Amino acid sequence: MKKMKYRSMGGLTVKDGRLVNDREPGVTGIAQAARIKKAMDKAKKVDMIAAGVTIAELREKLL
Repeated sequence: MKKMKYRSMGGLTVKDGRLVNDREPGVTGIAQAARIKKAMDKAKKVDMIAAGVTIAELREKLL
C-alpha cells in the first residue's frame, strides 16, 4: 500500500497523520463590513481632496 505524505482539504493538510491548518485567519462579517466602510470613507476623502486640487488649479489658470 502506498503511503501519502500530503493531502489537501480546503486549506487543511494531512502531514504524517496529523492535520495541519494552513488556512488564513477567518474574518467575521461585522469586521469585514467595518473594513469595507472604512475603505469607502477613505476613498470619499481622497476624491474630495482630488476635486479640491483640481478646482484650485483651474482657479489659478483663470486668474
